[in-house]
Amino acid sequence: MNNYAIADNFSLLSKLMDIHGDNSFRAKSYAVAAFTIEKLPMQLSEMEADKIFVLKGIGDATGKKIIEQIQTGQLSALNEYILKTPPGVIEMLNIKGIGPKKISTIWKEMEIETIGELLYACNENRLTRFKGFGEKTQQTVKESIEFYFGALGSYLFQQIEKYFLTMNEALKKEFSSAIFFVTGEFRRQLEVIEKLEWVTTSSIQSLTNFFTKNNFEITHQTDNYISFKGKENVRIGFFISSKEKIYSTLFQTSCSDDFIQEWNKKFNWDASKNYSSEQEIFDSVQVPFIPSFQREKGHIIESATIRQLEAIIQPKDIKGIIHSHSTWSDGMNTLEEMANAAIDKGLEYLVISDHSKTAAYAQGLQVERVLAQHQQIDELNKQLAPFKIFKSIESDILGDGSLDYETDILNKFDIVIASIHSNLKMTEDKAMMRLMNAIENPFTSILGHMTGRLLLSRNGYPVNHKKIIDACAANNVVIELNAHPRRLDIDWRWIDLALEKNVLISIDPDAHSIEGFDDCRYGVLVAQKAGLMKEKNLSSFSLVEFEKFIVVQQQKRK
Repeated sequence: MNNYAIADNFSLLSKLMDIHGDNSFRAKSYAVAAFTIEKLPMQLSEMEADKIFVLKGIGDATGKKIIEQIQTGQLSALNEYILKTPPGVIEMLNIKGIGPKKISTIWKEMEIETIGELLYACNENRLTRFKGFGEKTQQTVKESIEFYFGALGSYLFQQIEKYFLTMNEALKKEFSSAIFFVTGEFRRQLEVIEKLEWVTTSSIQSLTNFFTKNNFEITHQTDNYISFKGKENVRIGFFISSKEKIYSTLFQTSCSDDFIQEWNKKFNWDASKNYSSEQEIFDSVQVPFIPSFQREKGHIIESATIRQLEAIIQPKDIKGIIHSHSTWSDGMNTLEEMANAAIDKGLEYLVISDHSKTAAYAQGLQVERVLAQHQQIDELNKQLAPFKIFKSIESDILGDGSLDYETDILNKFDIVIASIHSNLKMTEDKAMMRLMNAIENPFTSILGHMTGRLLLSRNGYPVNHKKIIDACAANNVVIELNAHPRRLDIDWRWIDLALEKNVLISIDPDAHSIEGFDDCRYGVLVAQKAGLMKEKNLSSFSLVEFEKFIVVQQQKRK
């Protein structure tokens, strides 16, 4: 039981108590405990029991429940609530727009116990008859349920990666005489994975015996393909191939529909031939080898050159951490800890971009705290040279598109990352007004997470990507590829247009802890799909190159 698991249990207990209308004071105390535990820098399981009780926000009853979970892996109070709550009602907690109080009304007054029933009630306009459910809320709930249903069985690349590695090892161990090559969405490095797939020389019967023995169910089967699903709700599939045709099968299953259609239209290649590698397939039609992660858009077949493909960005090309949050706002680590962690990783600089003053929920920096932080940065830079910390801010883009400080304060930052964090439910006109005003502000250096999307959770506000890219080109503004695996925003599908317009991309982790630095890798994986070269990525600039970039940005302000 790590801190996240313990915090999740307390959070769910608090919500279920609210749904049942039980002891609101105690429910709130469990919610506070969940928040406190999630932010702790040390693992509760590694602490002495008596020290747990003196933690701020942890009372006697809560402390005992923490110890119970560490010792047994269970929270009996939570189990009792789960037993007396319909599973469909608990599942409603996954739906955006309805909290425990509204769920209580849905269950007890509307007598609805499943998400499917709730969607049906929305379609019949039934929610608006109840207190607290207006037309707007009903529409939000409807859209959230539809989004939720669409996401079931889908996983972020980062979420599924560990499962894939474990399964891949298990397959090699169990079927040591067979060949297994990963293919499909995972090999193409898609940001959301619907299914893990392999090409194999094993037989359908052997696979069936192994997976059914391990409690997997068969979900689909043909003469040369079989898929399974286990208790984790992950779909896994296998293309059966002879050893002679394995590279032909691997190639065809590692391409998007668009790519393979364009390939088949252009080339009269022999799919039944015994190829010794995928490289030989490309050689046979005299096209430079295109890696699987770039086999998405058909036009790359025409435009690919050896130079472009060889120069695609790699994780090792990241030279500095841009966009990070410290304990000055809502980060988990001190500025000094973050700088030292970056040094340990061999990086050359850190751009600290804590939240601005409007972000009260994140302890955004009021002016006097900006000045105090800058003083600490100056002191640390003397100690840590040649490594350098740059003064930045993630400035909220306000309702009218203006930035979150007066000019004299904005002038004190080396660079400004401008992002929208509030009033996310906007029309495209409203979103574009805010974004365009921010882009045209001479203090904006980087446009942060362009659409505000959260993969599998929130679609993000509607934007006109082409207009934004044109505006960034005209105003010398960099577009962030926010590398947090739940954001990956800008969508990689628009990066080639940005590069066409000579707009720099910046792969930034939006790190709220030193562990978050590693998210840069997920940004690199999707950037590779767009063919991003390190020369066009700001966080791949050396310290000297980055300092020159800052000079240009500061000249823009004059």
